[in-house]
Amino acid sequence: SYSFENVEFMAGDVAGVDTKASASIAEAMTQISGKKGADAISAGADFAALIETAGARSMAECEVTNTFDKLLGARDTAEGPLWAVKSLCEKLGNKVEPFVVQLLPMILKLVADKKSADIRSGAESAGSAMLEIVCPHSVRVLLPTLKAGVEDTNWQVKMWSLKWLGKLAERAPRPFSRALFEVMPVVSAAMWDTKKDVKEAATATILAAMNTCENRDIKPFIPSVIEAIQNPTEVPETLHKLSSTVFVQSVDNPALSIAVPILMRGCQEKKIEVKRRVCVIVDNMCKLIDYAHEATTFLPELLPAVERLSVEMSDPEARTVAARALKTLKNIKESADAFEASKQMDAAAVLNVIKEALAATTPSLKGEGALLASCEYLAGMISGMIAAMHFEEDEWKFVAVCPYLAPYMSQADAEAVCSAVLTRCYKECVPKDAAEDEDDEGEDLCNCEFSLGYGAKILLNNTRLHLKRGMRYGVCGYNGCGKSTLMRAIANGQVENFPPPEVLKTVYVEHDIQADQAEMTIVDYVCAMVPDVDRTVIEQKLDEFGFVDDQAAPAWRKGNVSGLSGGWKMKLALCRAILMNADILLLDEPTNHLDVKNVAWLENFLISQTKVTSLIITHDSGFLDRVVTHIIHYEDNRKLKNYKGNLSAFVKRVPRAKTYYELSDENISFTFPEPGLLDGIKSKGKAIIKMENCTYTYPGRDKPTVRNVTLQASLSSRVAVVGPNGAGKSTIIKMFCAESKPQAGTVWRHQNMRIAYVAQHAFHHVENHLDKTPNEYIQWRYSSGEDREALEQDGKKVTKEEEDNMQKVHTVRNEDGTVEKKIIEALRSRRKAKRTYEYEVKWLNKSEEHNTWIEREKLEEMGWAKMVQRLDQQEALRLGLAQRPLTTKFVEKQLVDMGLEAEFATHSRIRGLSGGQKVKVVIAGAMWNNPHILVMDEPTNYLDRDSLGALAGAIRKYGGGVVLISHNREFTEALCPERWVVEDGKLKREGEVAADEKIDLDANQAPDEVTDSLGNVIKVKKEKKLTARELKKIEKKKAERRKAGLPSDSDED
Repeated sequence: SYSFENVEFMAGDVAGVDTKASASIAEAMTQISGKKGADAISAGADFAALIETAGARSMAECEVTNTFDKLLGARDTAEGPLWAVKSLCEKLGNKVEPFVVQLLPMILKLVADKKSADIRSGAESAGSAMLEIVCPHSVRVLLPTLKAGVEDTNWQVKMWSLKWLGKLAERAPRPFSRALFEVMPVVSAAMWDTKKDVKEAATATILAAMNTCENRDIKPFIPSVIEAIQNPTEVPETLHKLSSTVFVQSVDNPALSIAVPILMRGCQEKKIEVKRRVCVIVDNMCKLIDYAHEATTFLPELLPAVERLSVEMSDPEARTVAARALKTLKNIKESADAFEASKQMDAAAVLNVIKEALAATTPSLKGEGALLASCEYLAGMISGMIAAMHFEEDEWKFVAVCPYLAPYMSQADAEAVCSAVLTRCYKECVPKDAAEDEDDEGEDLCNCEFSLGYGAKILLNNTRLHLKRGMRYGVCGYNGCGKSTLMRAIANGQVENFPPPEVLKTVYVEHDIQADQAEMTIVDYVCAMVPDVDRTVIEQKLDEFGFVDDQAAPAWRKGNVSGLSGGWKMKLALCRAILMNADILLLDEPTNHLDVKNVAWLENFLISQTKVTSLIITHDSGFLDRVVTHIIHYEDNRKLKNYKGNLSAFVKRVPRAKTYYELSDENISFTFPEPGLLDGIKSKGKAIIKMENCTYTYPGRDKPTVRNVTLQASLSSRVAVVGPNGAGKSTIIKMFCAESKPQAGTVWRHQNMRIAYVAQHAFHHVENHLDKTPNEYIQWRYSSGEDREALEQDGKKVTKEEEDNMQKVHTVRNEDGTVEKKIIEALRSRRKAKRTYEYEVKWLNKSEEHNTWIEREKLEEMGWAKMVQRLDQQEALRLGLAQRPLTTKFVEKQLVDMGLEAEFATHSRIRGLSGGQKVKVVIAGAMWNNPHILVMDEPTNYLDRDSLGALAGAIRKYGGGVVLISHNREFTEALCPERWVVEDGKLKREGEVAADEKIDLDANQAPDEVTDSLGNVIKVKKEKKLTARELKKIEKKKAERRKAGLPSDSDED
């Protein structure tokens, strides 16, 4: 608690020390100079009583400090002044602090006096008494003297400097901790002193100094760190303990002051294991640094050391760990360099500020004599507080400033001077951006501190969420950092200290409609969601949002909810939120599935809501630039930080966030498997799929959704399918991927080609497998030798009519010329004929030896087209899967190649993954069969900028064709020279077709060695390609063997 309980402020005008008192003090100083032993102690007490009567200001006006300084310089005159200093400190306390502190260097010299034990005793008592009264914020003023004492050659000066440093640490833990980086090196060196007393004092002092660190993660290791300083052989064990610690508290300069000396010693160890641990600790600790400037004192030595380890260590995995730590350090350096540094003010600059404040507040006071001495001392203390960024108003007023002005002015004047100095120093020293972030005006909706976890993972630790009314906050961070989890937690009332629903109404805006509500009319749906609002009011609000009572309109309010496009579903969700009188709208990926027109509408709507606060998660950088007023960023240290301004302003302040604008795969990269060779396809530009004049009408509709669609794609295709919501893009792609069949027109595909399809609502791929791990899901999907998900597609299912056709009796001519009526039971295998494929047919009620081969076209006529396609897909899949076994190890590698760490790929269930991580699982699953064409519908939904950049990089390097449907123009324009523009059900091809190039047939050859699931290396036997002459020679040998009655094939062949 703060108060002025023991502070005596000056009442009325300041009067100087009267002449009589001055004469008495002068005489006392003359007498005290010759005193020794008990007389010196008694004279010192009398002198203190004299100063108490005259007032502390007499110390300056009677030049006591200067006189004592001279007397302490000679052994004959030193004893009396030493005891006087002790008595002054005990009787007058901090009133004389500014004057006696100046004597500390002389007192330190006298503790080592060689001839007089009394002088040594007096010096020890005077110094100890002084350390009992100094202000906690005087650490920076006293530190240079005490550091110099520790480095002195005399062991007694060293010992007492160490003792007084320890005393200062105990009295002023917080200010002392901010100077720990300066103290640690000198005290650590003193622990190796040859004098036992110095070693013991140094050990006690370093313990007291380290205990000023408030980091609870580091505190348990302080004894181990001290032991490692004393005994370097313990460094590896201490590093082992540190590396196995889970750091959750913010790491600041004091915590680094303790850890860095040990880390630097670890860098010099011989064992790679120890050096690797150093890098792990550096990476873990530095990710928890709140403010980059906290680390600037250590970067000059730590950064080169870690950089050296990243190059010199012989173990590649250890070098990878070092590279990761190096990247973290470079990010901190970049942030520290980019941020406007908090400015320092030296004591002289602060003194000028104090003088100006005095002149403005108390013009009658002259800044000289005692007041000047007090102000000079005060300036030194304030300079140290500014260096530690210590701007707490109560601490300045009650502890650091007003008590030292009290002897010269009233309480009101002292408070006015303090306020003026604090305001000026804060304004000049705190970075403008940081001050703006904190001092934003407006009504507070929420300002709470909380932690957030998911399962065993800590997402946010003791962070603060500060929201103002009418502001629009963009929530930014990498995939999996917990953005959606935070929104869900707010919506469900699970965020600690967040205002309850009766105080603050939050609504989670989502376009997904629950299955049981999909067939409700729009009006009934909103009435069900907002039961407290009158139906008439709901209809009026729906009308404002464009849901009109007109059956021909795109959003007829009496139509079913399921019939709405993505854009209209978003409008409906926002309408519901407004009807609920939301204070805060929580929008998770609001631009997903929206075309340009609907995105513009959403932007205008959010900007118009001046009384409603929006919290927005989106990976659309343009949307963030145009809409948000603040960025809430997930920092590396599991904290949220508010930045005023839009995304552009944020990137200027945090340069490494420029990845929000770039499609770069610098930070993470994806790797797609290469597609295999296709029979007859020798160049990448040759079409492997064609659609001609295809038309499709959905059941129950009169008008076709798409008509007369003609297109083709090849291995070199890079196509963007663009057009407004509802134009028919997804319908065309479903025909393209054989999910549906056109009612008119033809679709031709190469028999062996494989297509990977990632749907617009990507989560539907995994929604029935949420309790599997991603690894288990992919193994389930392909374990039967077929893509089980592809079999579920409507276009692949056999209808009742098709089943009846397949059971028809066919008249078949046998090889011996006889004619027989038979029913096909199944297709067994496939072989290449001259211009087509033939299929082995098993006949009903006939044994396998009666199987016959029938051409593809004939089977299609017999109604077996879908089974032919299924066998083609099985063969294609077999070729694609032949390259790697379907085992946990290989599936995990595929998922890691798609940017999903092993922890999530094999050890976490899909239910617990973020949206972006689920998309990665879906893409990895689709790519498992090494497809020739990859089709992705809105792949940019849920992926963060780094993942988008990695996806773009993988697509550029991929050897197969790519077809993208996306409203993200930035993404498609960077990748796709060819565009299929869909408008009003028609498709128009634009742009350039990708350049044709020959396929390198050798590049796709099987490897010489493969590794099985147990890690065994197996040599692959390859058939040698024979020349025409060699083939002729073999045929001749075979003929000779047959003539001789021997088998015609042998190992020799």
